Amino acid sequence: MSKLKIVSDRKDSAEVVKAAILAELKRLEISLNVTERKIKEFEDRYKTPSESFLSKIAAEDLRGGDAEYIAWSGELQIRNRLREELRDLQEIEYVVN
Repeated sequence: MSKLKIVSDRKDSAEVVKAAILAELKRLEISLNVTERKIKEFEDRYKTPSESFLSKIAAEDLRGGDAEYIAWSGELQIRNRLREELRDLQEIEYVVN
């Protein structure tokens, strides 16, 4: 868990930073929901879970070929990055003196 300690002459600085982090969390959650919907569309279209997509499906197997393969694998990478960023921000512990 990360601890965030802010030292400032201004009393409200910590609240401003905390609000900004909470806003970023919300933005990441929205982005993750959009990405999850896109991934679900691929999974439904090809009746394949994403967990087995990369190991079992080649671009030639997809109707959209390379472009669709890149799009699906790209969404999976985006999902992983968003989950990691969310986890990092959610683990912040705010320390008040």
